[in-house]
Amino acid sequence: MNKVYLTPKDNLNEAFKNLSENTTVYLEKGTYYGKVNLFTSNVKIIGSGADTVISHNDYARMVNSDGVEIGTFQTYTLLITGDNVTLENLTVENTAGSPATLGQEVALSCYGNNFTAKNCHFKSTQDTLFLGPLPDDLVVRYDGFLPDYLRYYQGKTYQKFIDCIIFGTVDFIFGSANALFDNCKIVSLNDNRDVGYVAAPSHSLANEIGFVFLNCDLISNNAPNVYLARPWRDFGKTTFIDCNYQDHINPIGFINWQDTYREKTARFLEYNQKDYTRPTWTKKLSRNEKDEFLAHALKFFTF
Repeated sequence: MNKVYLTPKDNLNEAFKNLSENTTVYLEKGTYYGKVNLFTSNVKIIGSGADTVISHNDYARMVNSDGVEIGTFQTYTLLITGDNVTLENLTVENTAGSPATLGQEVALSCYGNNFTAKNCHFKSTQDTLFLGPLPDDLVVRYDGFLPDYLRYYQGKTYQKFIDCIIFGTVDFIFGSANALFDNCKIVSLNDNRDVGYVAAPSHSLANEIGFVFLNCDLISNNAPNVYLARPWRDFGKTTFIDCNYQDHINPIGFINWQDTYREKTARFLEYNQKDYTRPTWTKKLSRNEKDEFLAHALKFFTF
């Protein structure tokens, strides 16, 4: 395994262009400013703790050199397209703020398979984490607008977040990856809007796992009325198992994106929640159903 040592004086994006596979990059504490692409597979990026920060501030309504708004998927601070990438002990943030006026603001955009984040912080407001691939219709729609590496599709991806803290306001965990959030803190912020949403899944029907929140704490940082999830696309799937909710979570829990047809396809499940009155189109798992689902799902997150 090759080793690379970087400090905040280094240009992180330039350094990542030259990485070879089977490399571990050690980041000294401090803030690394700039937009960063990581295209290499089989890489570990290890920081010195939450005070090792990768920071940038693009936003969806920013206008490019052609006079066109860049849109959600070009706002990321850190982009990962390589497979078998691990992040440890660092923070990735988008500091644009004010999404009600500036639009979406992605911190991490991950298209890679077998991705792992351990003990990391991800900070933004609307759309903090994009977990690729894109929904099928957007792969087609954005041909000629997004570069190919932002439309990259390799079928199902599996990504896991362990002991992480994820901050956001609206749809701040979204996309089509099969993703496990194990023992994470999911922190809803207040961006001066009267409602928030944690997850916005867009899985195809073929994705039978979706987003899985296991033993997570859903926390309010002065947050308004927050829903657990709403379906960004038909068949979006999200499961909450043994999670703790603070009072900012709306008792209804889930909402259909103001689209009654999404009620027919959305796949939202819970286990060991309080006796909330959830929509009839969501499902409370029995203990046996929970055990069977986890036994199957966790097999895919052993990388």
